[in-house]
Amino acid sequence: MWSSGFKWMFLIMGTTIGAGYASGRELWQFFGDQSGLAIILFTVIFSICCFVIMKISYNVKSEHFIPVLQQLIGKRLAHIYDVLIILYLFTTTIVMLAGGGATLEAFQVPFWVGIFLFCALLVLLFVWGIKGMVTMNIFILPVLITGLIITLLLFISSSNNNLSFDWQAQNNWPSAFTFTALNILPLIAVLSAVGKEMKHIGEARIASVGSGLILGGISFIYNESLMQVAEEIMLYEIPLFAILKYYPYPMLVFMSFLLWSAIFTTAASGIFGITTRFREKLNLPLWVLAIISLVLMIPFTTFGFATLVSVLYPIYGIANLYLLTSILLYPIMNRYKFS
Repeated sequence: MWSSGFKWMFLIMGTTIGAGYASGRELWQFFGDQSGLAIILFTVIFSICCFVIMKISYNVKSEHFIPVLQQLIGKRLAHIYDVLIILYLFTTTIVMLAGGGATLEAFQVPFWVGIFLFCALLVLLFVWGIKGMVTMNIFILPVLITGLIITLLLFISSSNNNLSFDWQAQNNWPSAFTFTALNILPLIAVLSAVGKEMKHIGEARIASVGSGLILGGISFIYNESLMQVAEEIMLYEIPLFAILKYYPYPMLVFMSFLLWSAIFTTAASGIFGITTRFREKLNLPLWVLAIISLVLMIPFTTFGFATLVSVLYPIYGIANLYLLTSILLYPIMNRYKFS
């Protein structure tokens, strides 16, 4: 049970620690000053959400997100969210593909070569189906998390600042809900696909609590580090680089590789959510569905998404908050079914 719980824990973290999180951009956007309480609340809310999703997924033995959505918000709204989740996964994965290609350009790899290499690795990953996805996270996430934590702690130590928490100044606590909501759609898409693979509900408890505590701890340390370079962050597209400028060049290369890995795990989660959604209807292996998805996505990697994002993201924001509320209320409204 413990080993299975840990593998789902890494799956959760692989879905959440994407390029935006690893680069510090998401954390700085939602947290910043007076956010210690917000991060504690995020830890609790995130753990509850993961457990509720996994509990429903385990009960209905789901292989994709539709059965879980139907339990949470009913069949009518589930159809609307079905379209929203597919659009969300499709658009974010395209951005990750473009980001993967652009990142490799820094190492003198042509953009299109980088994208095709990225896609080839994704297809290879799904040859092993869910096992490939889980195994990737088990190998990549410990390195990514360890590298990130060591870098941040060394920075805090070198700047002669201690981690602090002032209960008197915690006005940013509502950000806990918006930050959790940001990650709800991909979490539902990924965690709903493993219900049939779970053998015991204890796996969900281990995965949800473990991932919440680790992400909460990293978020607090990362936020404190970014606070030390707050005046410089506006000069950097990637806030992490405001910290890395104090390190030697090899560390910059290493962390760039970790950022590329974070982009890859985000793209893999997107493809995983899409392929498991259509596997039952098309009756094709995941790696074939991955090829089809990537072929449809690649032409869009050169397009600007400013208009699309400006239209879709406000919709995602409202949809995510409604879904977050539904998840948090589900155990209360269905306490007999949920027990």
